[in-house]
Amino acid sequence: MVNYNPKEWVQLIFTLHKTDTVRKLAPSILAFGAFTTVVCAVEIDYLHLDHRNTPLVHSLLGFVISLLLVFRTNTAYERWWEGRKLWGALVNNTRNLGIKLSIIAKGDEPLRSDFRKLITNFVFAMKEHLREGVKWDELEDTSKLKVDDLRGKSHIPNLITQELFQEMNGLVTSGKISEEKLIVLNAEYQSFLDILGGCERIKKTPIPYSYSSFLKKFIFIYTITMPFGFISSFGYWTILVVMFVFYVLASLELIAEEIEDPFGTDPNDLPTDSISSNIRRNLHEIFDNKA
Repeated sequence: MVNYNPKEWVQLIFTLHKTDTVRKLAPSILAFGAFTTVVCAVEIDYLHLDHRNTPLVHSLLGFVISLLLVFRTNTAYERWWEGRKLWGALVNNTRNLGIKLSIIAKGDEPLRSDFRKLITNFVFAMKEHLREGVKWDELEDTSKLKVDDLRGKSHIPNLITQELFQEMNGLVTSGKISEEKLIVLNAEYQSFLDILGGCERIKKTPIPYSYSSFLKKFIFIYTITMPFGFISSFGYWTILVVMFVFYVLASLELIAEEIEDPFGTDPNDLPTDSISSNIRRNLHEIFDNKA
């Protein structure tokens, strides 16, 4: 995720980040500029054509496409923000469960260590599960669950939560807590898979293909026909107008594509790496506290 100061207007305007849409769209922008140049040269210098009524059509279509892009970007941002809320809930629930388990298992250091490792293992496994992979070096062995035992499995977070519940259930069988207290602990435990399920829903339910395809075609057709509508009004300045309009429209679509799946490694995705590391630090502090 890109860290920046939203109050630094000058820096935001004149600094091009490596993921700025200008860089990504530069070839397409130049291609539309070259096409518009050819159209302008042919119509102005050779054919002397006049399309004075066409700009009205493009003005009306521009209003329609703006509504479509507003809906597109709002939908993508809602997915991004929902993902952030789910990860925020994960931070809170790992702290709550960690504090309760650290008190219940007080005096049993191996068990406290296992609880800490299982919770952090779930967080890091969930982070990479949403990226279609696993970083084995981020996981830690517990007394009963070894990292090597998880290799080759398709859903690592499920197996980790299963082991976590077995350890929690062992508190009941050993008489350290009652079944009623286990029900209390179950609320935070259950939330782990609820949060993961919410993230998977965002990950595996993209914007419908027909809508995304239609919008891209609409932007292309709208932009490529603009020279024929605006040459009579702007002359050769139409080249810059077309390039700028395409940049604005395509950038909005490009930004929406990037943030609609917020769990990857793109600069505008959620900072799940830093969130996971922060959870690990918090749990270390909680379980290292002997008070």
